[in-house]
Amino acid sequence: MSVGLSFHRVFVWLMVAAVLLSGRIALAKELPDFADLAERQGAAVVNISTTQALRQARPGVPSLDEDDPMFDLFRRFIPRGPSAPRMDPDNRSLGSGFIVSPDGYVLTNAHVVDGADEIVVKLTDKREFRARLIGTDPRTDVALLKIDATGLPKVSFGDPGKLRVGDWVVAIGAPFGFENSVTAGIVSAKGRSLPQENFVPFIQTDVAINPGNSGGPLFNMKGEVVGINSQIYSRTGGFMGLSFAIPIDVAMDVQAQLRASGRVQRGRIGVVIQEVSRELADSFNLGKPVGALVSSVEKGSPADKAGIEQGDIVLRFDNRPVGVSGDLPRLVGSTRPGSKAPVQVWRKGTVRDLVVMVAELPEEKARKVALKAPRQDVAPNRLGIVVVEPSAEQRRDGRFPAGGVVVDALRSASARASEIQAGDGILALVSKGVRTDIRSVEQFNRVVGALDLGQTVTLLVLRGETQTFVPLRTLER
Repeated sequence: MSVGLSFHRVFVWLMVAAVLLSGRIALAKELPDFADLAERQGAAVVNISTTQALRQARPGVPSLDEDDPMFDLFRRFIPRGPSAPRMDPDNRSLGSGFIVSPDGYVLTNAHVVDGADEIVVKLTDKREFRARLIGTDPRTDVALLKIDATGLPKVSFGDPGKLRVGDWVVAIGAPFGFENSVTAGIVSAKGRSLPQENFVPFIQTDVAINPGNSGGPLFNMKGEVVGINSQIYSRTGGFMGLSFAIPIDVAMDVQAQLRASGRVQRGRIGVVIQEVSRELADSFNLGKPVGALVSSVEKGSPADKAGIEQGDIVLRFDNRPVGVSGDLPRLVGSTRPGSKAPVQVWRKGTVRDLVVMVAELPEEKARKVALKAPRQDVAPNRLGIVVVEPSAEQRRDGRFPAGGVVVDALRSASARASEIQAGDGILALVSKGVRTDIRSVEQFNRVVGALDLGQTVTLLVLRGETQTFVPLRTLER
């Protein structure tokens, strides 16, 4: 009897052990192997260092430490040399990149090499090359470099369209200068739109990305590059689980144009759009909230000539659906200037088909060029911002016909956290229900100086051709 019970117990324990062992084996099979991927692809990832002569502080960049909280909510992550004194003649930064062809073409972020006087590319075998900048595209944050070398290891490319939310992805780069660091995570979302980024459907991941990873590759589990790590969402400047990568198909289209001509051509049709909410869809008798609502049409623009009207909802462009308003700028931008594109709009309860001749989007005029250099001797006002008079060019183009001031620098956490940017115009200030039109810098600072500490006011802000109201709190002390 006891022998039988002992045998039974042994049998049960063996069965339990077998189940646990099979579970561990199954779990091991499900976990990805990052080691082989890192070993195969690491050699094609490079470190990029740049040197910029310190001439003057750049407009819009506050003179604060980069680890200051709320320095920039959406950060492009380039670490500055920690040992360099503030008045050092050189300004140094680090980033990452990857080799796209054996003859020395390298992709990285535009912001990594922005304003650089010298760019050095360092390979994993410790060789260093001075790189030549072929071109940059600030609208997608892509830059193409060339180094004089041959027979280099290069990456292979995957299809970002085949990525699924939840897929494993791997980043290789140099966070804080630690070369060839490998981090992994999953795809959190696809097709993300970020503020002021209209031409990139970002891949969101939870891969650990930090300063120095900027411009490095994002791999799928086949070892194919599916994106370029570009931005993080952070309240502290460090990784908080939200990273964003430029899809590689977008980047490769940009690099092809940069390689061919050194610049990127994009289409434009001349409309201002907004998102279609459920309430707007109901009011326009549209079954569901899709498309892009046209809030204004530029007179004489391709859209105007094609018959697109204010209040139309664009449902399709060039035979591709417009699911959300952010889809339209990307679709139009990727259309070759000079080509005809069919447009389907919803107007007064019916669908209408139009054809628009796409024009070329002019190269982005640096609105900072027209600004005066930031004046470090000028103290910020009670809103934490420094303003200057509009330039003669800005007054001539009719944007400031009756006064107004231009934001020169943001010097407080609340100002940097707001929607205000360097280069914005301020046309009016509303305080306690009273609107004051802004005529000059002296008047603006006087009005702001009379505000209560900790008071919330509203500024009428001009950006491009668009006016919007932005709330902002005065400094507490």
